[in-house]
Amino acid sequence: MTDTRHENATKTGPLQGVKVIELSHIMSGPVCGMMLADMGADVIKVEKMEGDDARRFAPILSHGESASFMMLNRNKRGIALNLKTEGGKAVLRRMLLSADVVTENYRKGTMEKLGLGYETLRESNPGLIYCAISGYGRTGPYADKGGFDLIAQGLSGMMSVTGEPGQAPIKAGSPIADINAGILAALGISAAYAHRLRTGEGQVVDTSLLEAGFQQMYWAAANFFASGENPPKFGSANPTSTPYQAFRTQDGWINIGAANQANYERLLQVLDAPEIADDPRFATNAGRTAHREELVERLTSYLMRDTTQNWVERLDAVGLPVGPVLSISEAVAHPQIVAREMVVQTVHPLDGPTRSIGLPIRFSQTPKCAGGPAPRLGEHTFDVLAQYGFDAAQVRDLIAQGAVHALESAPAATA
Repeated sequence: MTDTRHENATKTGPLQGVKVIELSHIMSGPVCGMMLADMGADVIKVEKMEGDDARRFAPILSHGESASFMMLNRNKRGIALNLKTEGGKAVLRRMLLSADVVTENYRKGTMEKLGLGYETLRESNPGLIYCAISGYGRTGPYADKGGFDLIAQGLSGMMSVTGEPGQAPIKAGSPIADINAGILAALGISAAYAHRLRTGEGQVVDTSLLEAGFQQMYWAAANFFASGENPPKFGSANPTSTPYQAFRTQDGWINIGAANQANYERLLQVLDAPEIADDPRFATNAGRTAHREELVERLTSYLMRDTTQNWVERLDAVGLPVGPVLSISEAVAHPQIVAREMVVQTVHPLDGPTRSIGLPIRFSQTPKCAGGPAPRLGEHTFDVLAQYGFDAAQVRDLIAQGAVHALESAPAATA
């Protein structure tokens, strides 16, 4: 596990020096910002005065911080502004003058009502990359609607193919539309930044939860486009190859990928199941897929005779794609996850060492940024505003106006 602390001045990574103002909240935008920060960008999270709503998501740690908020907002600096005041808007405008990127996930038109829409901002900063993450995108009949992961999973078709046959609609266990929207936003921003390096020109990057969910439907849509029929639910199974799914064992579950003929024969060899091998119904993939239920029942009867770990070792030894179905506690401790440094540790000023998920990308020439904990509400207000030319007296005046919020630990007035 990597232990990281926040040192903004020494951030490294391929996006070192890129200035990002994050106006987004909850999940999709913060995922985008965290990825950019992990790749070296200086991400300043601008929250409303009462803080990102995710600060109130359970579980709440011993000192009042939300575990969910801390997961998605590490490695950022944080300030709080009241954008309903002229003072708060003036602060943000000054910050955006030199920003490379701004991200927001408000409803369409919100930023325009504040006088902070892209067309206004580009007049003073033509190179600005403006990333808008919304429920449905900035065009089309749903453009004005708010978006939620659950609704996007349903509209995208994802829930229609998730779960076991005959089961009620099931959403993915992870908020995949939210998370993927953040990843797509980070990808779009990176592409727009490459364009700006060539041309000096900024632009709007526009993605949505619906598109992030629909993008996950590659195989299901391919099957529909080819056949004209809606694909059914297959649980953990593969609609085109059998056996390729999760199986119950003596003490848990195991995923087996015996999709092609060679791997199927290896599986039967290890199971020592000649009567299955001799059954003509299972001789070809087409036959196995047509008689999936019967084959799965027969294979399960063998796999129930031993433990998951023993089967993993035996099947892995013959080169068969295999792996256990792990719980979260088992996954975070898995040696491959640990070796890839996918669990990182930050030191929070109140809650001490906390763990989160690391950047899932490696660069050979530009190491990922050593990160720090999520900011407390208004933690960096004085430091950030000093960077933009506000002295301590001016910041205290903005606090008195109700335009900004800062922690009580902010520097006192000097004589």
